[in-house]
Amino acid sequence: MSWKQGKQVGFDKEALKALRESRKAWIEKATSRMREQKKKIRAIRDHLKNGPQTVPAIASAIGAETAEVLWYVATLKKYGEVREAEKDGPYFMYELAEEKAVEATD
Repeated sequence: MSWKQGKQVGFDKEALKALRESRKAWIEKATSRMREQKKKIRAIRDHLKNGPQTVPAIASAIGAETAEVLWYVATLKKYGEVREAEKDGPYFMYELAEEKAVEATD
């Protein structure tokens, strides 16, 4: 492949079309999965706006598996969006990181 006067030359348009078509189902599946992940993350954040919650409580409230919610909460914690709060029995409670930062400045 090379560039000639700002245009890419040396590729087969039919081959690219076939490649796009062969990957279409995979792309649609990945896009759908990302949408579902975003919905669950949004649901977790929305639920945590009500105050600190345990992972099982969040899972129950949003209708998701506990292991899946734990994965999302761990990811949100890693990126600083969620923080550990006090413990509730054997479980840590989690809260939105912005809430804790606001409380610290008051």
